[in-house]
Formats: sequence, C-alpha cells, structure tokens
Amino acid sequence: METEYLFVVLGFAALFAGFVDAVVGGGGLIQLPALFTAFPTAMPATLFGTNKLASIVGTSSAAIQYGRRVRIPWRVAAPGALAALIGSWYGAKAVAYLDPAVLRPLILLLLVLVALYTFVRKDLGAVSTEPEHGARSALLALAIGLGIGFYDGFFGPGTGSFLIFLFIRLLGMDFLRASVSAKILNVATNVAAIAYFAGNVELMWALAAVMAVCNLSGAVLGSRMALRHGTGFVRKMFLGVVLVLIARLAYDTFLR
Repeated sequence: METEYLFVVLGFAALFAGFVDAVVGGGGLIQLPALFTAFPTAMPATLFGTNKLASIVGTSSAAIQYGRRVRIPWRVAAPGALAALIGSWYGAKAVAYLDPAVLRPLILLLLVLVALYTFVRKDLGAVSTEPEHGARSALLALAIGLGIGFYDGFFGPGTGSFLIFLFIRLLGMDFLRASVSAKILNVATNVAAIAYFAGNVELMWALAAVMAVCNLSGAVLGSRMALRHGTGFVRKMFLGVVLVLIARLAYDTFLR
C-alpha cells in the first residue's frame, strides 16, 4: 500500500477513534486494529507506542474541553492519575514478559458484566450521587488508577469504559463527571506508556503526528457533542462501545 494512501486511511481511523474516545473511551478499538492491519509484520510494541502517540493529543484536548464545562474532581482525579502513571509504566514493561492475549477471556467476562449491569440499572450515572471526597475517595482513586493504569499499559482495550464504570459505581459520579475524570487518568497512562516505548522500541513518529492531528479533530467534535447532549447521550455511546468491545474480544478469543 502506498504511503500517502496509508496515511489517509489511518488518518480517518484516527479521526473516528478520537470522536469515540472523547465521549466514552474505546478509541483504541478502532485505531489499534487499523495499525495492525496496515503493518502486519511490525513489532507489536512499535504499534502500541505509535497508537499512544496518536491518542494522547486527542485525549488531552478532550480533558481540556470537558474541564471548561464540567468541574473536575481533583481530589479523585489527581491521586488516580498519579497511580495510573505508575501502573501504566509497569504494564508496558510487562508486555515483554507475558502475552497480553492471556487476558482476553477475563476482560471479555468483565465487559459482559459491565454491559449487563449498566443496561439493567437505567439510573446508573444519570445523576451524581458523589459524597464529599476525602481519604476514602482518594484511596479508591489510587486503586482504580493503579489497576486500570497497569491494564492500559499492558493490554488496553476498554480502558476508558472501565474507568468510567468504576468512577460511577464506586464514587457516585454521573457519566459526564466520570468521563472527564477518566480522561485525566487516560492522559497519565498515555504519558507513561509513551515514555517507556519511546526509550525501548522504534516508533513511527511521522505517521503518529498525522494521526494525532486527525485524532485531535475527532476528539474536539466528540467532546462538544457529549457536552451538548449530556449524560443520556454518553450512556448510550458507552453501552454501544462496550458491546462492540465484547464482539471484538469474543471474535479474537473464540474464532481466530
């Protein structure tokens, strides 16, 4: 495939990924398979790192867009981001010692449970029931950040969805507050993973730059739509992305 055509195709994939990721996470579901399809013989670590480079600009932009309209719960987001930074670094390192595919059946089961719970609980994330955040909330955020951060550095699919669900279920946030908090943690996980991959594998910098611009455009559009249409729109997008993730992981686990 010619380089120019390849850049255009991957640019469109990054645009759509940025849109989806800005609303509910899950952009890697689109962007990463596109990279693996375009470069079937490349080292997985190279493609993981390039994906992170292309994503971080859009994720950061979405966090800024949300932060202008939705109050960021820094007592939760700050410790969670710090823990996610550490977790993602060690998750990226773990790729060298363990095949991430071993996690597929477990992640598939967890996503099915998340989808069922969200579908049954119609009021989940509709309104905020957050307590006054103190030490307990900070500890929960640390645990969420460390665990999901490690998962994002190591495997990744569904990271944003897991973060949003846990912030709603454990910390009482609505979908918009959970989404902005998830973006803060996602920026941290991307920074850590990029720092590790950049120092240890060769990355596709020119391609990542093009995809980053496209991802940014999608992220701006996605965050504006989420803010305009509110928690109901985000909830529907969340369920849609989780169902697609389930289908993708089921295919990879049982049919490949």
